[in-house]
Amino acid sequence: MSASPLPRHIAIIMDGNGRWAAAHDLPRSEGHRAGAKAVRKVVTQARLRGIEVLTLYAFSAQNWNRPADEVDRLMALLVEFCEGERDLLMDEGIRFRTVGDRTRLPAETRQAVETLEEITFKNGNMQLLVALSYGGREEIVAAARSLAAQASAGTLDPAAIDETMFAAHLTTAGVPDPDLLVRTSGEFRVSNFLLWQIAYAEIVIESKHWPDYAEADLDRAIDTFANRERRFGGLAPALPSAAP
Repeated sequence: MSASPLPRHIAIIMDGNGRWAAAHDLPRSEGHRAGAKAVRKVVTQARLRGIEVLTLYAFSAQNWNRPADEVDRLMALLVEFCEGERDLLMDEGIRFRTVGDRTRLPAETRQAVETLEEITFKNGNMQLLVALSYGGREEIVAAARSLAAQASAGTLDPAAIDETMFAAHLTTAGVPDPDLLVRTSGEFRVSNFLLWQIAYAEIVIESKHWPDYAEADLDRAIDTFANRERRFGGLAPALPSAAP
């Protein structure tokens, strides 16, 4: 058991852009644009609070099944984000990375992502991971396939495969597992997000749609985390015996 006042790594499922737009009688694209503004607030606040890693679920592997025009607008918005937030990331010393299958990204989006990764590579104050064209099951399968190929080639003893080795073959290799998982819009699902990595994450469900999520909401989630008793499979402490 351990208690930690501050999570090292916060992962957020940014849900509710479409519902926010519908509630405001706006097209879904405006919901995504409002969601991008919330990203800036949360990234800035996470850096202010001293969080080491912030991972945002921006676009899942399954989101490719959405209408083509919505996907196109999301990809264009990602380009805008990479170009528009460059100064913020450099000023705050934040390293930008993506996890996921970037081979499926349009050329312009992929170039914007890779350029921002290169520019911010040496920043060491915080890591911002954006899960893009990402799926937890897909990531686990890819890691298993890589290990199986090495074993088949005779360069790896299958008996040597353990959790540490497996984790080293995930796209988040070298990053601490999330301590805190936040999902907005009141949904109680993990939606194929960091399935291996969130095994012992504390989970906070926020009823607000993502575009309405702000600095105070992140602070509240961190405070909730600080008051959780993390057990990692251990037993709860014994209750004090009753007075005779």
